[in-house]
Amino acid sequence: MKIFITGSTGFIGSHFIKQIAGKGHKLVCLVRETSNLETLNKYKCTLVYGDVTDKDSVNRGMKGCDCAVNLAGIYSLWERDSSIYYKVNVLGTRYVMEASLENNLEKVVHVSTVAIYGKPEEIPFVESSTPGPVRFSEYARTKYAGEIIAWDLFKKNKLPLVVIYPAVVIGPGDTKVAEQYARLIRDSKLPALACVNSKITWVHVDDVASAIEKALVKDNNIGMKYIIGKEQITIGDYFKNLFTNTSVKLPHIILPDWLAVALSTILTIIADITGRPPLWGMSKDQISTMKTGISADGSLVERELNLHYSSVLK
Repeated sequence: MKIFITGSTGFIGSHFIKQIAGKGHKLVCLVRETSNLETLNKYKCTLVYGDVTDKDSVNRGMKGCDCAVNLAGIYSLWERDSSIYYKVNVLGTRYVMEASLENNLEKVVHVSTVAIYGKPEEIPFVESSTPGPVRFSEYARTKYAGEIIAWDLFKKNKLPLVVIYPAVVIGPGDTKVAEQYARLIRDSKLPALACVNSKITWVHVDDVASAIEKALVKDNNIGMKYIIGKEQITIGDYFKNLFTNTSVKLPHIILPDWLAVALSTILTIIADITGRPPLWGMSKDQISTMKTGISADGSLVERELNLHYSSVLK
């Protein structure tokens, strides 16, 4: 099978490449000139230079492919230029989906996020749950908008779509929220913890990579949705368990939720003015997401894809 892949040099993407390489597939990866290509070169991937925001390069790379995996996305919770969310998560998704139709692909696996569900009435929520009325970050809002485009093409144009919804992904190579917090704690640079009682659904990146591969090769699953993640741990307990049996000490100060929200609002305003990331990573979107929590049930993939979850603290 010849597979066109976007986002192959990212956190999940690099693990997916390691997961699927050497299994008889030809991997065609859309990359930028500035991308770190070490992993892709190691596994002898075919490289196509371009960007998901450039439809011509997407079409060029996709020619002759059998299927696609769309991993490209801006998944941070603060960006100096917030327009990048729309460009990649909405327009980029549209271009990949439209190109998949134009190139008559057999299947396109789009990697979304559980964050698009917001806060549903059903807790824990499952794939069929109705998303809540609010999404708590620009990341979630734009991923949701991009996904609406994809499902619309599925309904009206028979796009051969499968969508993956990872929970909060952790593991080697993570550079975003969870790892940033862990690094600040390890370096004794985080004065206080916030939203410690919020329950989060976590998943190891290896499980996400495995789920993508399983969804890709499975027969007769066009139109399916798969939530990936099952282990629910409060933020406080996650970091407590993470540093058990180490010399690292957690901050003693616990911010009440209202104070964390107020502080994150102020820090985000300052960041937007200065162009520098919010202090301690406390953006308004990040704290809003943490405060709300994410309680998702990803047990369907255990039955449908025979996925065996590993511990998020491994």
